[in-house]
Amino acid sequence: MMTVHAGLVAGALRTEGFWTEQSPKLGFAAIAIVVFLAVMGLVMFLADNAPRKGRDVVQLLLFVLPAMLLLAAGMIWPALSTMWQSVTSKAGEFVGLDNFVTIFTDPTGQVVLRNTLLWVVFVPLISTVVGLAYALFIDRAKGERILKSLVFMPMAISFVGASIIWGFMYTYRSEGFPQIGLLNQILVWLGMSPYQFVETPPWNTFFLLVVMAWIQTGFAMVVLSAAIKGVPAEIVEAAELDGASAWERFLHVTLPWIRGSLVVVVTTITISTLKVFDIVRTMTGGQYNTSVVANEMYTRAFRLGQPEIGAALAVVLFILVLPIVIYNIRVLRQHKETH
Repeated sequence: MMTVHAGLVAGALRTEGFWTEQSPKLGFAAIAIVVFLAVMGLVMFLADNAPRKGRDVVQLLLFVLPAMLLLAAGMIWPALSTMWQSVTSKAGEFVGLDNFVTIFTDPTGQVVLRNTLLWVVFVPLISTVVGLAYALFIDRAKGERILKSLVFMPMAISFVGASIIWGFMYTYRSEGFPQIGLLNQILVWLGMSPYQFVETPPWNTFFLLVVMAWIQTGFAMVVLSAAIKGVPAEIVEAAELDGASAWERFLHVTLPWIRGSLVVVVTTITISTLKVFDIVRTMTGGQYNTSVVANEMYTRAFRLGQPEIGAALAVVLFILVLPIVIYNIRVLRQHKETH
């Protein structure tokens, strides 16, 4: 009976296409899985019967090992591979810093670095200042929840979706034709000529980074609003009794108290801005002198067939992000010690 059942199963597998030339590989994979499970079972058995101290160490290693393997396979190895590729040619020969020299001396690379610097300076500045202003004024408004929801709503939109929305805002048609872009229609109502917001350098970079600032303002407002609510009322009242004005109370009481939150907001937005890709790719594709490091990295590696330049740009991006992360950690540690 068992032989008959085995034959029926084998026939069914053959009929459905499972019995193929790949069966040796599948068999090897099945054996590897069985061996792995057997080894893990043996380790668990030995750990269960080991002394208490040794058992704790083994169990800790077993719990941490999968995460460490995934970290090594998904982050450490690709990072090391990218760093090596950044100092080699397309053929794999070691060329030192030639790829980095190309980035910093090539006119296109210089425009990319300049644009990235503009994004890093203006997006965190605009988002933080506007978000802080919203946090201060909306906290005193009657419809606080509704107003905060409206300001935070862009955070729920993807970068691509936001780019499409603002693409319609910036849409240009020649003078004399009906304008479908809101901003150009306003210019026409004011008696001015329509303007090519996205196609005209260098101002097009500023019009693109407004999209990022619009998205990140809600994040800044929420974090800073929570920090402001955490300022002790006693300190504010004491400053008010001492005759401090509203501006002085904000400058000397509120601002120092929320310094840690400000650092978190600025550094988080800065890191997100350094990695910005979707907005530029969707709205201009990097044309009209609007490309940034992340977009140029993709273009060089996957569009122009220059993976070594793309890898060098990835390393540059990593170097730019690293000091910000270190500074963030140091400031947060100092803030924790003083509070």
